[in-house]
Amino acid sequence: MSAPFRFPRFFVTSPAPCPYLAGKTERKVFTELTGVHASELNDALGRIGFRRSQGVAYRPSCMDCTACVSVRVVASEFQPSATQKRMLKRHADLEVTACKPWATEEQYALLRRYLKSRHPDGGMVGMDESDFADMIEQSPVRTYVIEYREPARDGRQGRLVGACLTDQQGDGLSMIYSFFEPDDEARPGLGTYIILDHIVRAGKAGLPYVYLGYWVENSRRMAYKARFRPLERLGPNGWYRFEPDQRELPLG
Repeated sequence: MSAPFRFPRFFVTSPAPCPYLAGKTERKVFTELTGVHASELNDALGRIGFRRSQGVAYRPSCMDCTACVSVRVVASEFQPSATQKRMLKRHADLEVTACKPWATEEQYALLRRYLKSRHPDGGMVGMDESDFADMIEQSPVRTYVIEYREPARDGRQGRLVGACLTDQQGDGLSMIYSFFEPDDEARPGLGTYIILDHIVRAGKAGLPYVYLGYWVENSRRMAYKARFRPLERLGPNGWYRFEPDQRELPLG
């Protein structure tokens, strides 16, 4: 006999400064993902805008702001733009591997370089190796670390240039966190390529969506997500397609 499903208990965090919009505060509602039904619960919550962090699912629940919007790419209908086609071709030599969620020193070193260059004032800068291992390894659902490496040479494994912690949900891939070599002139646009690769992977696996997390219209840190079409956002009445303004969006 299977274990009975228990409805989750939800909690609310104390207000804290918003990392995306100056002068705003953020508050989150969250619940634990535990037990034999953790995957089913994570899938259900993902469809209504929750994100996973280790053994917790959360979403914004701010008192005076609704700027954070859940977005997902319709992978089954995705057609890359001319620029995205060039990006796929440029990095086609990379060796991509779906690894078990096990943290490595190489991954952590890459994360440190990425954070130092792209998010020097972000909340993850103080993450040590133990914190990183917790982020990667503490997952109650089907999770992978997708590694992107340059081709092997002389029998040696190629250089790690990108990685993404990814959950496989019932209806798609959820990109939990990606990081990559930030200042390599020979590898521009790795962040864009990692998303494109996830869209291609989802399509080949018959998964309709790639979940990109939250998009904030006036936050340049999240503006890159608007480049991937068709894009859907979650509103009060469910998911629907929209066309965000693409002007002056960084490649990522």
